[in-house]
Amino acid sequence: MAFSLRTTALAVMLLVGAAAGSPSYGAEPASVAHQPQIDDIVAAISARQIEAYVKKLVSFQTRHTMFETQSDTRGIGAARRWIKGELERCGAQAGGRLRVNFDRYLEPAGPRLPHATEIVNVVATLAGTQAEAKDRLYVVSGHYDSRATEVLDADASAPGADDDASGTAAVMELACVMARHRFDATLVFMAVAGEEQGLFGSTHWAEQAHQNSLDVAAMLTNDIIGSSRAEDGRIDSGQVRLFAEGIPALKEMPDRLRTLIATGGENDSPSRQLARHVKEIGERYVANFRVNIIQRRDRYLRGGDHIPFLARGYAALRFTEPNEDFRHQHQDVRTRDGVQFGDLPQFVDYEYTARVARVNGAALASLALAPAPPQKVEMDAVELENDTVLHWKANREPDLRGYRVVWRETSAALWEHAAFVGNVTQYTARGLSKDNYFFGVQAVDRDGNISVASYPAPLRH
Repeated sequence: MAFSLRTTALAVMLLVGAAAGSPSYGAEPASVAHQPQIDDIVAAISARQIEAYVKKLVSFQTRHTMFETQSDTRGIGAARRWIKGELERCGAQAGGRLRVNFDRYLEPAGPRLPHATEIVNVVATLAGTQAEAKDRLYVVSGHYDSRATEVLDADASAPGADDDASGTAAVMELACVMARHRFDATLVFMAVAGEEQGLFGSTHWAEQAHQNSLDVAAMLTNDIIGSSRAEDGRIDSGQVRLFAEGIPALKEMPDRLRTLIATGGENDSPSRQLARHVKEIGERYVANFRVNIIQRRDRYLRGGDHIPFLARGYAALRFTEPNEDFRHQHQDVRTRDGVQFGDLPQFVDYEYTARVARVNGAALASLALAPAPPQKVEMDAVELENDTVLHWKANREPDLRGYRVVWRETSAALWEHAAFVGNVTQYTARGLSKDNYFFGVQAVDRDGNISVASYPAPLRH
């Protein structure tokens, strides 16, 4: 497990400090136990169904953004109508709570788009059921468009099995499985278009969310998650890369990022906090599988659909297989010197793809069941002292049990210690200097579901 609740001298000091004058707290909630609902979701995700989805997407021969859209058997138009129909079908089977629609707009001509083209995202929304949480959104995506070697060649065969039928299939399977369950917050499942031409579909959706002040609490994209085989033939089916941005490279630094840098919190951006949570939950529910946090926005020379969300201030992450084989990405289908090129379905490991989907499902369910991260978390920086005083704004959820303080050494990447401090809005960690540790505060509900940690800003009265 990535999250360590170690009983060390430091932990004892914190607990003693609580008993010696800090607010009272109850027993640690069952937040590190398995939730039956999440176990059910993980168990229901089917490698066989993901394989069927991938092969059906490949059967459209190309899903290039500029391919004509009238055919019912070939091209991106046929593909998106099939995706929508499939999501509507499984949504109806799950009780009709999954709302599916096309998100359409006209993208003007540009460097990778010789003429204005309609971009169409397929969006399935599972509305949250708790009044206080339903406006909080958790978004998961894969892109259903594909390309061959020449990015402007709309007629070439472009099966796009790994890039990114694998991610699209995972998102479809997640939508169909999770539609059978109820969550406090809202889940949005997206198959986006125009990724290969310039992240068009995701940029449009993220910009609309930003303009409408939607509360996108987290975004996960799955792009190239289908292969466990490296270019040299090595098989690595035991891990997935999770790309998480720290401080974005901006010309003008907003105050919230300036505060992170000033307090040494470069590794405590919202996306890095989200990545810690996804790693903890994913590794808890998917046995013998590692979520390997890569502390970068994305790979060199590449980009994905999480980037438009990051650009608008949302926490966003990218899942990608551990060792890419570039012979099977962005390549014309051909054989050269006995080597097969092209993004073909025989190079997809469907059980591996399902494991990545299960990590997604566990993380999304955990996030959508848990309270929101605490707001206005602050750390007193008024006088010289060896204790750490934290306070925060109370959550609004009716099923809130209380709060959890987490901390780690400044050289540690993951949270190392935790203490449940009760339903309070202030806590003093006695004997733990804010100079020596990074802290966070999480909200916990009565079922033990736990939020992403919130990083404290220094407060000078």
